[in-house]
Amino acid sequence: MVRPIEGEGTPEQTWREWPAMAEWPVLPLDAAEPPLIVAPHPDDEILGVAGLMAMLDRAELVAVTDGEASHPHSTVHTQAELAAIRRDETAEALRRLGLGDAPVRRLGQPDGKIDEDALAEALTERLAPGRWCLATWREDGHPDHEAVGRAAARACEVTGAVLLEYPIWTWHWASPGDTRVPWHRAHRIELTPAAQQAKAAAIDAFPSQIAPLGPEPGDAAILPPHVLARFARPFEVVLR
Repeated sequence: MVRPIEGEGTPEQTWREWPAMAEWPVLPLDAAEPPLIVAPHPDDEILGVAGLMAMLDRAELVAVTDGEASHPHSTVHTQAELAAIRRDETAEALRRLGLGDAPVRRLGQPDGKIDEDALAEALTERLAPGRWCLATWREDGHPDHEAVGRAAARACEVTGAVLLEYPIWTWHWASPGDTRVPWHRAHRIELTPAAQQAKAAAIDAFPSQIAPLGPEPGDAAILPPHVLARFARPFEVVLR
């Protein structure tokens, strides 16, 4: 269900103090082939599972949109310019993860208007039994994230691939123990120090999102420090 992303949300310190997080099972890193990573917008995959990508040292990325609508009222960049910037940022982030040669499939779907049926078909063509497919959670609160999650779920059901959903905005609107979140499906991905460093560097590759584009309100950072704090943990979380 789409939810308003307002205010500063649940502080990261509140999440860190929740004992249940330490009790979630650790995800075995036993993927037999490069996982298929599905990103609604450039940077979602980095925020959610860059550490996992770095540790597996292999991945195939499906970039559903180019994120051109991140700043609809920007006084600095047009949407076409933002799309080009964000494509370049993704390439740099992958390079910083040691995945500069990873294949990237760009679908070019419109930011904010994802065609779920077409996406499900495209993912089905790339998946096979047992292959990992990582996508944003179907109830993450953002319409594009949810469309991607639903499409991935459909494709995995058809192909027998393994669906792993990564929350992004859930950490903002939810709170520890929130009954709207299937915590019973949560698994931890314990990050090595090297993976943590690589993830931090990859996040820094998105200045269009983590810093203001200009002084006007329409150019404000999409990912200010209180949001980024949720993705600086020594572990990542997926719903299996």
